[in-house]
Parts: sequence; C-alpha cells; structure tokens
Amino acid sequence: MSKKLLEHINFPDDIRSLQTEQLPQLAQELRRFIIDIVATKEGHLGASLGVVELTIALHYVFNTPKDLLVWDVGHQAYGHKILTGRKDIFHTNRQLNGISGFPKRSESEYDTFGVGHSSTSISAALGMAIASKINNENKHHIAVIGDASIASGMAFEALNHAGVTDANLLVILNDNAIGIDPSVGALKEYLTRMKSKRSDIEQHNIIEALNFDYSGPIDGHNLEELISELQRLKEIDGPKFLHVTTTKGKGLKQAEEDQVKYHAPGKFDKVSGDLLPNPSVSQPPKYQDVFGKTIVELAKHNEKIVGITPAMLTGSSLKFMLDAFPDRTFDVGIAEQHAVTLAAGMATQGIIPFCNIYSTFLQRAYDQVIHDVATQNLPVIFCLDRAGLVGEDGATHHGVFDLAYLRCIPNMIIFAPRNEVELRNIMYTAQLGLDHPIAIRYPRGRGITLNWQQPFEAIEIGKGQCLQEGKDVAVLSIGTIAKNVTNAINSVDSNFSIAHFDLRFVKPLDEKLLHSVFQKFDKIITIEDGTVKGGFGSAVLEFASANNYTNTIKILGIPDTFIHHGSVEELQQLCKIDTTSILNEIKTFLG
Repeated sequence: MSKKLLEHINFPDDIRSLQTEQLPQLAQELRRFIIDIVATKEGHLGASLGVVELTIALHYVFNTPKDLLVWDVGHQAYGHKILTGRKDIFHTNRQLNGISGFPKRSESEYDTFGVGHSSTSISAALGMAIASKINNENKHHIAVIGDASIASGMAFEALNHAGVTDANLLVILNDNAIGIDPSVGALKEYLTRMKSKRSDIEQHNIIEALNFDYSGPIDGHNLEELISELQRLKEIDGPKFLHVTTTKGKGLKQAEEDQVKYHAPGKFDKVSGDLLPNPSVSQPPKYQDVFGKTIVELAKHNEKIVGITPAMLTGSSLKFMLDAFPDRTFDVGIAEQHAVTLAAGMATQGIIPFCNIYSTFLQRAYDQVIHDVATQNLPVIFCLDRAGLVGEDGATHHGVFDLAYLRCIPNMIIFAPRNEVELRNIMYTAQLGLDHPIAIRYPRGRGITLNWQQPFEAIEIGKGQCLQEGKDVAVLSIGTIAKNVTNAINSVDSNFSIAHFDLRFVKPLDEKLLHSVFQKFDKIITIEDGTVKGGFGSAVLEFASANNYTNTIKILGIPDTFIHHGSVEELQQLCKIDTTSILNEIKTFLG
C-alpha cells in the first residue's frame, strides 16, 4: 500500500514538492478527509468535494499566497483550508472559537478575501490585480466562481470592467449546473449549450465578447488537463477565463445523486454516506416550512399570490409553492436586487408578491427596497428568513441588522412573529390587502408549536400584546426571543411580579400600549435578537424621548460588534440574550 500523502501536506509548498502523478492520490485522500470530518461535525459538503482536483491544481501551479486566490461564497473552500495550514484544526470548523466555515482574512494569509455572500470574487480579484499594477508587483490573481454565482449582476459588472483593463486576472468558472438549488436562467442554458456544442457557438461566445481570453470547457476532475491549462494561462497577459466542469459532491455517491440535500447535509454515515435518521419524536416545524406550506394554503384561495426567491427555493421552502403553482413561483437566481424590483413591478399591477429573501441577503437589495418599493409605497410582502442569529455560518449570515436598516425607511411595516401561528396569521393578513409594504422576519430552525396549522385570524397592524401581567418590571420583546423571556420570568422568585409584552410590530409601534407601560412601570427592559444600535430598543428609547418619559430603560440585544460562528445557543449566551442572562438582568433590575 502506498504511503499516505495528506498527512505530510501542511502548506501548498508541500504540494509543489510532489510529482504530478502523485496528485490523484492526494485528491482521493483529501476528499476522504473532508467526508470523514463533515460526517460528524456538519458543514457544507458537496461544493468542496466537487473542487478537490481544482484546489490542488491551483495551489500546485500558482505560488500562493503571493499569487492571490479568491474563492466565491466559500462553500467550496474546505480543501483549500486543509491544504493551507488548517488540517489539524479542521475538526473545529464552524464551532465556537474554531475556524470559520468560509475564507476569512484574519484567519490565514491564504484567505485573501473574506466571503460569505456570492458573486464578489471577480470584483475583489480585479481590485487586487489593479492594485498590483499600481504597486509594480508581478502577481497572479485568480477568482473561482460558480455557474450560479456568475449569473448575479455584481459578477457581470466585474466582468464588464475587467474586459477593458489589462489586469492580470484569471476567472475560473466552476460549472456544476447547481448552486444550492439547480441553477436557473438563460445564462445557465447558454453554459449547458457551450458544454455540449462548443464548436457551434464558438463565434458567439459571451465571455470572448467581453474581451476575455476564453478557454474550455475542460474536465475539472482531470488533474493532468487542469495543470496543463493553468500553466498555459500563467503565460498569458490580461484578463483570462477558464471554463471548468465539475460534479458537485464528487466522490460520495449520495452527494452526487442528491446534490441539493448534500449541499449541507448535517450528520451522515461517513462509510455508507447515508444521512443519520432524525429522532422519531414529534417536533415543531421549521419556520421556513410554516412559510412554505402557508403560502400554498393561501394561494389556493387567492390567485393573485406569487412567490419570489433569489436562488433559495429549498432554503425558503418555496419549493412547496413551486410544486403546487409552478407558474406563480419565480426563482430568479442569485439576484436579490432583481427579485425586489420584480416584486415591485408585479405589485403595480395588482399581484400580491411574497418576496422571500434571507435577512442577510436583503442587505444586498437595500436600495431597491427604498427606491423601488417604499418610495412608491407598493405593498410588497417581504418574508425575511434566517433573521437573528443563525449559528455556525457566522458573521456574514447572521440576520441581525434588518430591524435597524428597515425601521428608518418611510412606509415600511415591520413585524416579527413570536411563534408559528403568528407567522401564519400575518401572512394571511398581508394578502388581504395592505396600504404599505411589510417585512415579516422570522428565524432559522424550528419553532415551538406542534399544533400550528390553526384557522387564520387577521392581525391588527401596529397592535402589541400583553403576554403576562405584572407590577415590578416590564419586559418588552419582539419576535421569537419571547420564548427566552418567558422561561426567564418563570424562574423569577414568586415574590416578584414581572410583566411581559410582545410588541409584535417594530413599525408602527403600539404607542397606546407603550404609554400604558411607561405610566405603570419605572423600570423597563427591551429584548431583541437584532442589533442594539438602531433596532427595537432604540425605537422604544425614541418613543420615551418624544414623550418626555424618564423611566429607567435597559436594552438587550446583539452588541455593536460582528458576532462570529457557534451554535445559536452559544451565541445567545455570548450576547447575553439567553434565558439565564435575561433572568440575571431582571434580578439586577429588581435589586
């Protein structure tokens, strides 16, 4: 049996010391290493398996870290991390105080650019290439981008700019016909034709028309072909484009056959590849499934309802809508800006668009929310999945800014349901007809209610609720963090009386309820799973100031810093919004 290679590989210099005929064995060992770790520690599997050979070839041919390698999104960078000094700590991937699941500049000099959202790689690598010319440095600059990401507007903007420069830039298209869900759109169909009918459309190549030196498609799992082509491209000046075809999940049968499920499969058997079974006990539903099943239920009775998502059909559970109403469901690809303005256009014609975007990704369409929706007061229904702390994906994915960045926009209604029934009811209310756009934000993961499919009830806009009467301290919460508040209050000494109010709406605030609270309680605590700067607590402070209240107010929420990765429970403890921390704050207030 040949000796193990990977155990002697710690940095790319070690790879370059190997003979090319040894690299396929290294690829096999690297692929097995990734499978073994992710099977028990969880993470993004399929994308990294698909680029094992490409990762090795890039570090073999180019002089990283002097030559700058930029990965798009970062789902596919596990092999890169293992080969760049992090093999021995890779088991800490995505865990509290462990390494990040995405490239991160503060973690390694080989991580040249921090990523998490898609389609940034070409812009960043072009910026580096231009900087190298200004600094009179001779470097190579490589951007690795997927076929789903390259369809984004930002990627096209970068290609458009790069094509009129003489920058030493190599764009590598990792074409596997899938992002998280299968890639969509005319560009995807064009790339498919390029792979099958290269000679027929050679004279009409979009990339060459943008002044790139185009080569490919080539087999991304053929190391000999990859290395030969990369070495050739090293000698060519100016912007270059290499089209590489790969198989997402390569090397694990189940991951190749079910690429959506094995994008981030959770725990699985590392030998068989089978997913480990979930406990058979009944569990509350995921909030995304409450949304997905409820929109179908509503759409059956309201033919004006449509669903829109930017490449998150599975993650948002709009797949249920696609199955039931394919002509009223629109996956627009990784194009958040387009998704928002598409919804706005539909709303002008009396359609009721439910635009489902992860909270962190709506940040990418902020101008469209203001300029195209709110300025025209169009009743678009934004459903912001993954709001609050999302856990192991870390700082790029936490949805903690939405309350603050939406609250300052005129005409916006902002609602945060505390449970599944509230989510259903606000969706029902919104499709009945609103005079303004609304943002409904809810968290990743499971809710708290088994019997959630209850008859619909309309919700009065701007109306909060008293969840528990009391006289010593008032706690005001927004959204699902109410669960932690309830648990904390239930642990308070019975000699004290704590009131709990769910405001439900950050905008408009229930001012009648707030006046009652401020007149009754000297001490008030606000709690949110959003940033304390500009969020729900800030709104309550503004109300107090405007009405000359001088009550003592304590704001709990996400502190003014970027929160990194860990479980949601660990991060809530870090931010002091877990049950124990809330209980301690209440006790402090009680003296």
